[in-house]
Amino acid sequence: MTTQTTAKARNPYWQLWRSTPKEVLYLMLGFPIAMTGFGVAISLVASGIGTLAVFLIGFFVMILALYVGRGFGLVHVNLLEWSGRKKLERPDWQDDRAATGFGGWLTATLGNAHYWLYLLHTTVLGFILTIITWTISLVWLSVGLIGLSSWFIRSQVDGENSDWSLGEWFFGLIGFNTEGWNLEVADNIVAFAVGLIFIATLPFVTRGLVLTHWWLARGTLTAFKSDGLRREVQSLEESRGAALSAEGHSLRRLERDIHDGPQQRLVRLQMDLAAAERQLDTNPEQARSLLSEAQGHASEALEELRALSRGFAPPLLLDRGLVAAIESVSSRAAVPTTLTAQLPDGVHLPSEVERASYFVVAELVTNVAKHSGATNAEVVLSIETVTERDWLSVQVRDNGTGGAIVAAEHGLAGIEERVRGVGGRFEIESPAGGPTTVTALLPLPKQVTERAPIAL
Repeated sequence: MTTQTTAKARNPYWQLWRSTPKEVLYLMLGFPIAMTGFGVAISLVASGIGTLAVFLIGFFVMILALYVGRGFGLVHVNLLEWSGRKKLERPDWQDDRAATGFGGWLTATLGNAHYWLYLLHTTVLGFILTIITWTISLVWLSVGLIGLSSWFIRSQVDGENSDWSLGEWFFGLIGFNTEGWNLEVADNIVAFAVGLIFIATLPFVTRGLVLTHWWLARGTLTAFKSDGLRREVQSLEESRGAALSAEGHSLRRLERDIHDGPQQRLVRLQMDLAAAERQLDTNPEQARSLLSEAQGHASEALEELRALSRGFAPPLLLDRGLVAAIESVSSRAAVPTTLTAQLPDGVHLPSEVERASYFVVAELVTNVAKHSGATNAEVVLSIETVTERDWLSVQVRDNGTGGAIVAAEHGLAGIEERVRGVGGRFEIESPAGGPTTVTALLPLPKQVTERAPIAL
């Protein structure tokens, strides 16, 4: 039984039949929807053209016609996708001009080619094609169903008193002498065979008709390539701005940390050494004590500089990879933190993604210790596919009091800038009372190459 079911599922003909009911319903529903859209849109267009002399009224009626065309076009696209066709990318309906006020919105709407293409599809192209495909599918389905049911309804094609017989004509055409035949049975045999042929070929017909609609929609109702290019340029500009902001924030923080930490200790070290030099001849014991204190300040300054140097690129990250570096961060965290790495074996991540991920985790774990009141935390690394692209998901969860938000000049704002700087996404779920989940999605190349796993 399982083998038969599997064979049927792999049969291309049965695969066609699986989507045929939806395709038939799409073709049947398309006609009343297209008629309604045509009637409403063409009436508005005619009214808009007729009232163009009254400037505002004519323009507003035309804008309404554009929105009606957009609405019916989107209904058509959604029905196409529901019938099983490949998803079509939606166009951009507004550009930057729409945010500049009423005049900008009016210009952005009337100057948007997508609105006019949707209106053209609703009033001309899609309307005409829908009438043709609806007629073909209705005739094909009707002939098939009537032919298959001829045995049960016992009806003649041209009536009982007709001198013409479908069976007599067909069998005579192929060389049979039908004298003495029961022509009613012959008629039903031919009608049934014709109906069977039409029903058997129905999946091919509906698939071809629906694909015709899909290709027309692809040419008129989808986003332009320039839309994607414009979005990409805008995203790159935002990422560049975020990267520059994050870099400036990091430099200012580094400057403050050096000033408040190692620099102060080095100043104190210089003062102790100067005092020890003055006491060296007159009070050796005091000089020795001052030198001992200076040595302590030097050691502390060295440790602080080492800690600050991790803000550039920790050697562990460069030598052993992201997982090992984050394990080190988790083990040193003030709040007990566990790491769950769900990355494929041997996956190779770009260096900028690894570096950004490391700093995101380091800063988030520090924030957990400072602000959350949590007793434990978890770091989860995984690869997710969103919008047909792979992303490295870096997630930090804690059982703290919640209420975390992104505020200017605060830690989470700096982390968000760092994530956006590499083209990523930053999300926070932190209801009052907790728990808190912070997720950073960092973009990966289309093909992530593999390398031998690094021993930890």
